[in-house]
Amino acid sequence: MNGVRGRSLTALAALAVCCLSWRQAPAASPGKLTRARTIQVASLGEGASAEALRARVIDRLGASGRFTVVASSPAADLMLRGTSSIWATGNISPDPRSNSARQTIYEGYLSVELLNRSGQTVWSYLVTPSRFRTASITNDLADHLVAHLVEAVDSGTLSSSAPTAISGSVHAALHAAGSTLAAPLYLKWFQSAGFVVAYDAIGSEAGIAQLAQGKVDFAASDFPLTRENIPAQLHVVQIPTVLGGVVPIYDLPGLGRSLRMTPEVLAGIYSGAIVKWNDSRIAEANRGAHLPDAEIAVVHRSDGSGTTFVWTSFLSLASSEWKTNIGAGPEVRWPVGVGAAGNNGVAEQVEKTPNAIGYVELIYAIQHRLNYASVRNPAGEFIKADLASITLAAASAPGASASRLSILNAANRNAYPIGTYTWLLAPTEGLSAEKRAAIVALLDWMLTSGQKECAALGYAPLPHDLAQSELQAVNALK
Repeated sequence: MNGVRGRSLTALAALAVCCLSWRQAPAASPGKLTRARTIQVASLGEGASAEALRARVIDRLGASGRFTVVASSPAADLMLRGTSSIWATGNISPDPRSNSARQTIYEGYLSVELLNRSGQTVWSYLVTPSRFRTASITNDLADHLVAHLVEAVDSGTLSSSAPTAISGSVHAALHAAGSTLAAPLYLKWFQSAGFVVAYDAIGSEAGIAQLAQGKVDFAASDFPLTRENIPAQLHVVQIPTVLGGVVPIYDLPGLGRSLRMTPEVLAGIYSGAIVKWNDSRIAEANRGAHLPDAEIAVVHRSDGSGTTFVWTSFLSLASSEWKTNIGAGPEVRWPVGVGAAGNNGVAEQVEKTPNAIGYVELIYAIQHRLNYASVRNPAGEFIKADLASITLAAASAPGASASRLSILNAANRNAYPIGTYTWLLAPTEGLSAEKRAAIVALLDWMLTSGQKECAALGYAPLPHDLAQSELQAVNALK
């Protein structure tokens, strides 16, 4: 296993909920899932904060009237389990004249999966602190998790489709390469679906190149191929799999609050027009924050990257100067900054560099416990990326049935503006019958059962209509 894949697996282990089977009783049929009201809440992580989260979740589930919480798994129709982490990011004083009134600021996450009796994931979610938190972070995370679960039950989401069975005749081992943005999820999916897939998280551009050279069986990309950028010898079907968000991460010791950024300021920083953190254009959106008189250490991707394509496409929408002089693409001629390979590389570089700024997929910011800024959307709202705001971006974008859809700057006032689909590229020729069958089965699983697992890692499921239309494209590969 190469170093990139090793780092992805290490990061994944810190957050993903393992998919060990749970078979204390015969599985209930999917159609009866909405009537399953007994639930066991297993571990939600380690330490006192995890125990406090678990106690609060149990209390809120009982108060919801939708569930009866039981202590043992044989008595439960469903099991909720997951991971969590809460950490201090600094201190703030409501009264600048009094040090005794200083309050600690906390960030964190709660990632869960809901399993049925056969161990299949029927729902998952990743909760991060809400925008206008008034309760403790423990109560905030637990309460919002239960609210989302109750909403899923009431809407019938948990019984919308039966888990997809993987044919026992599908045995071909596969090799894939590409997207670092979706790497944590793909690694989890391959394990959950029972496929043997060697995945090299080397960036979208390099993955596409390896597919064109016949070195891998399929590729993953965070930008769609078009007539302008597709290699001449490559014939593929492009299948969107999930949605993710790209976030600006930063390391600003002593800031005292969460950072807010406008699209114009982000373009100014990455073009080199804004060089100091206390620049008036940053201060205008962050009144009351302690912005240091320090140079901004800019970090960007050094490899051909779909994350960079999304980021530079957003900056091109924000600034006509950026669009004209630099443009959008998986690789650009950066005016300023230092490069790092992969989302993990950027996250690690920002983590160790005071006064740094970078951009990564949401899950990498969470895994590295990095601060990430709210970004102003077209409605004028500063939105911090989370599952809800990324899902809203997809739901409010025009032409929701189009697989090459851009969801940058979606119109909904609560949508996060830097969202993207991510795609798998499956060749339509040149594969053995066994490998073609394996890819078809894998894609079919991803678009059905896999959609129920992605939210635990901070990726938003595809809109239902889009997932159904893409299943038809997958069937055409058979």
